[in-house]
Amino acid sequence: MADKIKSFFHKMVVDTKFINAGKGHRLTETASSNVASTSTVEPRKRVEPTAEARTAGQAALARLETKDKKNEKKFNTSYAAIKAQVQRELEQEMRAQREAHARSKERVEEEATVKDTSLLAVANVCYRCPFLSDEVLPRDEWKMKIKEFLYEQLKGEDAALVSCLIIQNCNDKREKVEACVETLGKYLENIINNPEEEKYKKIRMQNRIFQERVVPVNGASEFLNAAGFQPTKLLNNDDKEEDFLVWSSDSCSMDDLTTLLEALKTAEPMPLELDRNLQVLLPMQASKRTELPPSFYNLKPEDIKREQQLRTEACEKNQMLRTRKMRERDKEQERKKYKFALIRVKFPDNLILQGTFSVHENFQSVVDFVTENLVCNDKPFCLRQLPDTTFNKDSFDKTLLDLGLFPAALLMFVWADASRQQQQQQQGKCNESSGYLKEELLSVIQPA
Repeated sequence: MADKIKSFFHKMVVDTKFINAGKGHRLTETASSNVASTSTVEPRKRVEPTAEARTAGQAALARLETKDKKNEKKFNTSYAAIKAQVQRELEQEMRAQREAHARSKERVEEEATVKDTSLLAVANVCYRCPFLSDEVLPRDEWKMKIKEFLYEQLKGEDAALVSCLIIQNCNDKREKVEACVETLGKYLENIINNPEEEKYKKIRMQNRIFQERVVPVNGASEFLNAAGFQPTKLLNNDDKEEDFLVWSSDSCSMDDLTTLLEALKTAEPMPLELDRNLQVLLPMQASKRTELPPSFYNLKPEDIKREQQLRTEACEKNQMLRTRKMRERDKEQERKKYKFALIRVKFPDNLILQGTFSVHENFQSVVDFVTENLVCNDKPFCLRQLPDTTFNKDSFDKTLLDLGLFPAALLMFVWADASRQQQQQQQGKCNESSGYLKEELLSVIQPA
């Protein structure tokens, strides 16, 4: 194709040269005859336009210039109008976005807080601390109460042991607590294993590890003080005075130091027992109280804000082909949202027993909860979930999370042996006319 194009342009050049070569002549003709035969053509003189023609031409030029100016003005005005329109649309879009954001924020706040507390299935998740008292309080209130109690005990004789408990109970992040315990234990082990080495008896307070692992943890400074470390000014390598903690055997003997090391490593957080928040509900009450408090979830406000977006993404995901690994990952993320499960057990007399459980508790905990509240607690029974799931002994060791009984589940109570039930009724051991639940539980039923 390139050769054809070159040939085409070459032919055009040759033709142009041939045309511009002039008139042809015979080779036998002499030069003089050629010259003689060539006639000279004089150019035609230009006729000057009349005055009227010049006037008309100038008027036409003026009209053209005026028309160009009008067109130019019209174009500029149109562009300015378009630009202004674009600006107005941008402002409207920004205003609409702000309004949408405000509406979204209001919706999130409404979702995060249930306005009508009568719709809550349970007011809050509460705990007991057998070590202190039988009070039933939310976790945050117990943390404050435990902290106040422990710091009050620092004034007593067992300040060193109390400081170990403060480290475990008065700090939020477990990884920081573990790093602090490891560092403090290393300080004490160095002294115990090298009693003659003076360098192990000093802690430079500006040391990076000390500042990062020890200083931010509540109870750490109290522990070091109880272990015999006292603040002292010492000269460092560059002959500048710095703050040190120096251990002295006069403040804490080697035996006491060994005891403190063991206490530091064995101390644990004070256990908080989840309160079941036992309730007995009538059918109408159970149908109304369906909302769960925010404490049931592992969601933060910003997570709740993304719920609507996640639902939209979920719809899109359902429309695409997804691998089993992708589905399992999404299911695992869904499971991590919940901390507690609300379990309701419906009896044949339509009364409903309600309790709060951790999603990591075994199903055996639910069975025990039902058993201890039955009038006849020596009879075997079954718990079923509609439509056709019966939880037998194989399910007792599984967690509520594994069984999918979260964040709330309704189970049906049935006796395991109907013939035995009739026999016991005849013997007067279990009279169902008096109900399934203990009589004292009926007093907790609130009016609908």
